[in-house]
Amino acid sequence: RCRVRPFPSAAAGINAIILKRGRCFERRGGTNMKEITLDAYGKLNLTLDILGRRPDGYHDLRMVMQSVSLCDRVTIRETENGQIALRTSASYLPCDRGNLAYRAAEAFFAAVDVANPGVALYVEKRIPVCAGMAGGSADAAAVLRGLRRMYAPQLSVEELCRIGERVGSDVPYCVFGGTALAEGRGEILTRLAPIPECWAVLCKPDFPISTPELFGCVDAKKLTSHPDTPGMCESLERGDLNGVLRRVYNVFEAVLPEKYSEVFVIKDKLLDLGALSTCMTGSGPTVFGLFDNAAGAAQTAERLRREYPQTFCAAMVNLGEQFL
Repeated sequence: RCRVRPFPSAAAGINAIILKRGRCFERRGGTNMKEITLDAYGKLNLTLDILGRRPDGYHDLRMVMQSVSLCDRVTIRETENGQIALRTSASYLPCDRGNLAYRAAEAFFAAVDVANPGVALYVEKRIPVCAGMAGGSADAAAVLRGLRRMYAPQLSVEELCRIGERVGSDVPYCVFGGTALAEGRGEILTRLAPIPECWAVLCKPDFPISTPELFGCVDAKKLTSHPDTPGMCESLERGDLNGVLRRVYNVFEAVLPEKYSEVFVIKDKLLDLGALSTCMTGSGPTVFGLFDNAAGAAQTAERLRREYPQTFCAAMVNLGEQFL
């Protein structure tokens, strides 16, 4: 389960929410909020390690994750028709249960004893799709955070993460946000000290990478290199940016099939343009380079964008308990 610091309630209009048999029951209350818009922040993996395959078929992971300012925008509006409706700015994305944002709304009302009055969801996409940046999970987390504010403001971060866990492995972290250690499937979360000030250039080549394919590659090979995740956590605690930069690593890079070699081409180009550290995030294909000054990051992004249109410059987003 999510391991987090206690979350101080800022309840308005609700007396209590209790957890019983994995569900959250509202005793009375509610808010008069009818519409809310939230940012759904993308994420980077500062480290990604795979510890082994579990009996349930999933893999045990250990990752240091970081929110970045590249974000989607999610609007939730009450409709009073008892239905969930979803639209997105990307016409190729599903608008039914095939979309994590839709499933997040379903999961919220199934877990919290509040009748669904009807909600219309609109997702304005900015995070690249199939990029390794948890864009879909970020949208789902924003839906959960928004519905919590509208209908269950005393719901704790642990309870909201538990609902998110039913939707997708990255959703609990995206609910949590900021700088965090994620373990298990990604649902065991520990708040870390914020990353020292730096900027990222994010570059997504024009191809997807299959996550199951990469996990299959990991299962077929013995990993010989692993990130120094404890050292990364210690560097964050000390505010040591150089220590952070030295420890950025993703084990998926060690098993990437040759057909995805463009990932390494982009890493080299970022280093040539001044990046202090580079890495693939998640299961890719997005590569990020870290910079210690905004101007250098912006100039690099502008140059790379001529060859790779889906190139972005982003700041680190350090979110505390006020995030919810």
